Amino acid sequence: MEALSPPRMLLSVFSIAVLLSTIPQSASAANSAHNTFLHCLVNHSEPSHPITSAIFTPHNASFSSVLEAYVRNLRFNTSTTRKPFLIITALHVSHIQASIICAQKYNLQMKIRSGGHDYEGVSYVAEVPFFILDMFNLRKIEVDIHTETAWVQAGATLGEVYYRIGEKSKIHGFPAGVCPTVGVGGHISGGGYGNMMRKYGLTVDNVVDAQMVDVEGRLLDRKSMGEDLFWAITGGGGSSFGVVLAYKIKLVRVPEVVTVFRVERTVEQNATDVVYNWQHVAPTIDNELFIRLILDVVNGTQNGKKTVRASFVALFLGDSKSLVSLLNEKFPQLGLKQSDCIETSWLRSVLFWTNINITTPVEVLLDRQPQSPVNYLKRKSDYVQKPISKKGFEGLWKKMIELEYTLFQFNPYGGRMAEIPSTATPFPHRAGNLWKVQYQANWNRAGKKVADHYINLTRVLHKYMTPFVSKNPREAFYNYKDLDLGINHNGKNSYAEGKVYGVEYFKDNFNRLVEIKTKVDPHNFFRNEQSIPTLPYRKS
Repeated sequence: MEALSPPRMLLSVFSIAVLLSTIPQSASAANSAHNTFLHCLVNHSEPSHPITSAIFTPHNASFSSVLEAYVRNLRFNTSTTRKPFLIITALHVSHIQASIICAQKYNLQMKIRSGGHDYEGVSYVAEVPFFILDMFNLRKIEVDIHTETAWVQAGATLGEVYYRIGEKSKIHGFPAGVCPTVGVGGHISGGGYGNMMRKYGLTVDNVVDAQMVDVEGRLLDRKSMGEDLFWAITGGGGSSFGVVLAYKIKLVRVPEVVTVFRVERTVEQNATDVVYNWQHVAPTIDNELFIRLILDVVNGTQNGKKTVRASFVALFLGDSKSLVSLLNEKFPQLGLKQSDCIETSWLRSVLFWTNINITTPVEVLLDRQPQSPVNYLKRKSDYVQKPISKKGFEGLWKKMIELEYTLFQFNPYGGRMAEIPSTATPFPHRAGNLWKVQYQANWNRAGKKVADHYINLTRVLHKYMTPFVSKNPREAFYNYKDLDLGINHNGKNSYAEGKVYGVEYFKDNFNRLVEIKTKVDPHNFFRNEQSIPTLPYRKS
């Protein structure tokens, strides 16, 4: 692929006039700057791919619907949330190039959004005036079963990727997330994982090429960007280094029949013993088996008292008879029965994991809007490296019941995850980790007081877990964005601020990411609240 220079062709004066007519012409410095920015965008657009149809201003009738279509956390869709002054819904690579060139020229903050599932809304919210480069129109998927690869544009959703693979083959899949409405761009660039991670590793462990537009507006592939930059955008957050247009992924083999199950046990049903044994089995059992553990608080059977429920949700790359035999030997405490198991195709297993009826037509995976209502939410993460004692779990049950509205997800590691070196990609959490923890709080009522209450629940639980999780640093997963870990305030580009959260997300890989960032984007154009900073002594 040839590196392209940004287009410099003029559109008609009429196009500019039409676009500017959607902006109120009150005499303000901000409007003047934005109008000049619009002129720049149009002037850098190719006549064969006019950018005007991709630009939405606040006075365009569709502005709010375009903005809200990919807001997946209602905390960032309130009347007081700062809105972008512009949304560019790129239809062509030249629109990305024009956005980058013009935003730098006028020193404007650009946020890059693919699916909008980032938990802290950093792809569509900012502390300063900003615009959004929205990638949802760029969602082409080209599957090549002969080479067992696919080119996938950043605006595609995981559900679309799975469906297109399934169209071509019943024995191929891709190891990525279990939520089908997640956007490819953010998922892959931040690491990405799913329920085949113990067999095939992370999503980024199965990426072989990429296309991105850099700070100079050049369209690059793996060869032209070089191995350092390719390494950085496969797990280090693409939006710190440029705009990723597409990834070339390596498909993996799956059997025609896979097995899923969901088994629930409360504390009264011996959940403590089952959970205690799960932690020893889940990271060490056959790589074909992934058993997620979900912990929540439910009504018990005794006098309406609350209790803790443990739900074991699994994908097994094989038939149910083999699975039951395996767990009877390795994990008899679970008491798995044949009747608990559902045999299905790998594609339909995606429906099961996202709580869609497994008999639903698989075309539901092409629906870009979530099946369940969008809520207010807060997430945090941790890594566990030493088994927790039964006494430790019993203390956790008490704390969960005390807080009541909390939920855990434990995702087991081991298998392929323990074999890949921690420096292979920016994602460093490999050998030595038993499982990853996700803390969840979800609520459906508006208001700061309500939000503060639920956010505090996750913080209290996170603090309670301190003795049981990784230390020095206390590790966190970059795709589970958590601004509690620290913020690099826009424009300051503080290495000291960036290192606080950077080391938790990337450990020793952080410094290599900083060096690459300093080389490819020395003036820190590509930035957000938790982006990779540049080295201070090289900054101009």
